[in-house]
Amino acid sequence: MTIKRDYYEVLGVNREASNDQLKATYRKLALKYHPDRNPGDKEAEEKFKEAAEAYEVLRDPQKRGIYNQYGHQGLAGSGFSGFGGFEDIFSSFSDIFEDFFGFSTGRRSTSRANRGADLRYDLTLSFMEAAFGTETEINVEKMAACPDCKATGIEPGTHPEFCGHCNGSGQVTRNQGFFTVRTTCPFCHGKGQVIPHPCTNCDGTGQINVTKKVAVKIPAGVDSGSRLRLMDEGEAGGFGGPPGDLYVFIDVKPHEFFERRNTDVICRVEISFIQAALGDTIAVQTLNGEKNLKIPKATQPGDVFRFHGEGIPSLRYSNRGDQIIQVAIKTPKNLNKKQVKLLKEFEKLESNKLSTKIKTLLKEGSARVSR
Repeated sequence: MTIKRDYYEVLGVNREASNDQLKATYRKLALKYHPDRNPGDKEAEEKFKEAAEAYEVLRDPQKRGIYNQYGHQGLAGSGFSGFGGFEDIFSSFSDIFEDFFGFSTGRRSTSRANRGADLRYDLTLSFMEAAFGTETEINVEKMAACPDCKATGIEPGTHPEFCGHCNGSGQVTRNQGFFTVRTTCPFCHGKGQVIPHPCTNCDGTGQINVTKKVAVKIPAGVDSGSRLRLMDEGEAGGFGGPPGDLYVFIDVKPHEFFERRNTDVICRVEISFIQAALGDTIAVQTLNGEKNLKIPKATQPGDVFRFHGEGIPSLRYSNRGDQIIQVAIKTPKNLNKKQVKLLKEFEKLESNKLSTKIKTLLKEGSARVSR
């Protein structure tokens, strides 16, 4: 009876070795003891099998747990008995041996349904379209399922045939050293069949290039950088797979009067210095039309007023932002003689008023000192 060595000893790792460490050490041993490198060497063959068995156990968390607790007997009790031969080893670790030798040892591949690619469309909106939402149509170029062959790539009325190079198995065999290696058939690419009469409409690809009109509903409140997802409007999937999605990226053109800040809109209005001094009521443009704004007396440059609820609708909530009005006081130009005279009189009154105020303050200050 052959006594099996400790698997950690076989691979030359400690019991805390990670999966990456296990794989790296096994690759070295597999390459060192590979039968092609050691033709006729029975000892190398046994070490090759031994290393494969150790790696198979230790890379599997469940098998590794049983082995750590109960050893080789525990694995035998769980039903694991190692590999039957070289072919089983190459099949289990095909990714590793492909790295070594550049050929596949896996089983026959089959055509699987693939999801179609997602597409991107850049859409430019006006400021008002973004603020209140809109509906539009866009033209999208994409690959769609061929209507003639129903995405099969086969000319209607014809049928695929078994591949004559692999007899429908999807694989061909070749000798690699003293054993036989199976590789994917290069003619049918593992499908086991070929299409002698490809669809003339799509050249056998199963897809054609189309331009489709797609309706897009833009919600109120979108901004530059917003992204809309239109499900199933991307490119067609392969082998009956689902289509991808279409992503519409929004870019909003600037407005000549309004500026956006989150859900608020900001605007700047000019008033005369007379309006600022005496107060007035002016009409201010909003997103919904004009609205009256009361300018109080003694308004100063840079004062800010607000229309509540006159901003941009929120995408997440039911409320709207505000409209913020910044006031700029306009200085008159090209004054006539009468206007200049009146302003000088006003200036004189202001000077007298200031002088009187200063004298009063000085008088009050003297009185306090005398007391």
